[in-house]
Amino acid sequence: MKIYKKTSDIKVGVIGYGGAFNMGRQHLKQMQAAGMTPVAVAEVDPTRLAVATQDFPGIETYSSVAAMLKKSAVNLVVLITPHNTHAVLALQCLKAGRHVVCEKPLAITTKEVDAMIAAARKSGVMLSTYHNRHWDGRILQAVEIVKKQKSIGDIVRIEAHMGGYGKPGDWWRSSRSISGGILYDWGVHLLEYSLQLIDAPIVEVSGFKHEGFWAPQTVWKKDTNEDEGFAVVRFKGGQWLTLAVTQIDSKGKDGWVEITGTRGTLLLDGNHSKLYQHIDGRAITTQMPNPKDEGERYYENVRDHLVHKKPLVITAEWSRRPIHVLDLAAQSARKGCALKSTYT
Repeated sequence: MKIYKKTSDIKVGVIGYGGAFNMGRQHLKQMQAAGMTPVAVAEVDPTRLAVATQDFPGIETYSSVAAMLKKSAVNLVVLITPHNTHAVLALQCLKAGRHVVCEKPLAITTKEVDAMIAAARKSGVMLSTYHNRHWDGRILQAVEIVKKQKSIGDIVRIEAHMGGYGKPGDWWRSSRSISGGILYDWGVHLLEYSLQLIDAPIVEVSGFKHEGFWAPQTVWKKDTNEDEGFAVVRFKGGQWLTLAVTQIDSKGKDGWVEITGTRGTLLLDGNHSKLYQHIDGRAITTQMPNPKDEGERYYENVRDHLVHKKPLVITAEWSRRPIHVLDLAAQSARKGCALKSTYT
C-alpha cells in the first residue's frame, strides 16, 4: 500500500456535498484538521458545488465521479451518498487506485462488501468505513466498565434499540431499496457499538419484520422501509444480541444499548449511562454523564495509517461484520428461519 511522506500529501475529495447535515463540509473539515489537503468535490447538484467553492475557495468541482478520477490529483476519496450507491462508487474509485472511506453503512449486502474488499486488495489501497462513533464517549466508557473493569461480570446479552412511533419521512432513507431497510441507518451504529463489547464469534442471525402499516401513507408505497425490524444474533460464547429499530412502538425503550452481565447491567443513553448492580444485598444505581465524543480520532487514525503505517482501526473486515448481520437479518426475515454466519 502506498505510504505518504507527510500528511499534506494525502489529497482528499468527497463524492456528494448535499444533504441536511452538510456532511461533505464536515468530512473535508475533519480531514483538513487532521492535516490532509482537500482538493476536489464531485456532486450532481450545481448549487451544492457552488456551496463547496464558498466553503473551500479554489477547490476543484466535478459533476461526475469519472471526471474527478480522471482529472484530479485526489488519492483518498470519501463517499457521502445514499447507501445503495456505496458499492458501485467504491468499486469505481478502488479500481482507479484511490483509497476509499465510505460513510456507514459500508454497503447493503455481504456480497457487495466482499467485492469491495477484493478490489482494494488488488489495487493495494485502503478501504474503510467512517465509523466515527467507534470513539463516542458512551461506548469508550462502556468498554472501560465492561471489558476492563469487569463491573458487570460476564456479558449475558446485549439489547440495542432505537425508535418510537411515527410515519417515515419522505426522504431516501425511508426507501428500502435505497437505504437497505429500517435496520440499516441506526442499526449499523448500534451493532458497531455492540461488537466492540462481545469478542466471541457470530454463529447465526435470525431476522423479523413487520411491514405494510406506514407504506400506503408514504411516497415510497411498497418500497417503504419496514415498520419495525428485529434481529437476534447468537454468539459462540453463549451470548446473544438483539437489535430493534421501530416506527410503531408507542412506548419506546429506555436508552440505546443495554448490556446485561452476571453481576450488573449497563444502560447507554444519549446523554448519560446508568450502571445497575447488586452489592452486599443492596440494589445500587450509578448514573454517569457520557464522556466527550472523540470522533476526530477516526481521521487521525487514517492519517497515521497512511503516513506512519500505524494499524487501521476501522478496517474493511471490521466494517463487514455489522453489514453481514444486517444482510443475514433481512434474508432471515424473508425466509422465516435463522441463517448461519459466514464471517464471525
